[in-house]
Amino acid sequence: MENKLVDLTVKGFLDKVAGNDPVPGGGSVSAFYGAVASSLAAMVGGLTVGKKKYAEYNDIMEDTIKCMKAYQQEFLTLIDKDSDAYHKVFNCFKMPKETDEEKAKKSQAIQEGTLYAAEVPLEVAKKALEIMDMIETVVKFGNQNAVTDGCIAMMSARNAVLGAALNVRINLGGLKDTAKAKELENEVVALENQAIAREEKLRTQVTKDLYL
Repeated sequence: MENKLVDLTVKGFLDKVAGNDPVPGGGSVSAFYGAVASSLAAMVGGLTVGKKKYAEYNDIMEDTIKCMKAYQQEFLTLIDKDSDAYHKVFNCFKMPKETDEEKAKKSQAIQEGTLYAAEVPLEVAKKALEIMDMIETVVKFGNQNAVTDGCIAMMSARNAVLGAALNVRINLGGLKDTAKAKELENEVVALENQAIAREEKLRTQVTKDLYL
């Protein structure tokens, strides 16, 4: 892609999503959710650092902020990477198939492209689950005035995992390597289950604490 999606304004990106092109679609949006989650977690950390009440957690928060900003950049890269993966597969289907050699090359390219198109959202899902550890940390030890922001970070991370998992699955049907497809399916199921459980646990606790 000539122009990077991450260089657009938020409105520009959303206008692209709302357009008639298939990308950016759910895969890029899932990565965007991951970027939102890491950004919110960093914000909670930033609202904690330097506060006398939370002085004992200052180092933890500073480390978390640094990690979250690094993850934010990774998710931003994945926004474009997901759309690029779609174009890669699309271009494979336009390859010539006049001769047996061309047919074989095209078939192999499609399989490689399809696997790549599944691996990119899988990376999004894995990273989104990874940041849940740090989100739990900022909610537990961070500025309690921003606890709902931390919870929304967790909710966004959950959306990133579940959305990315769907984008893995939509590519699995095109894989001839059924063993690989099954392996990836099992992996996304595990990621989904963990993300759902962790988000629900945190959201339930935060909601309960708001009424205490």
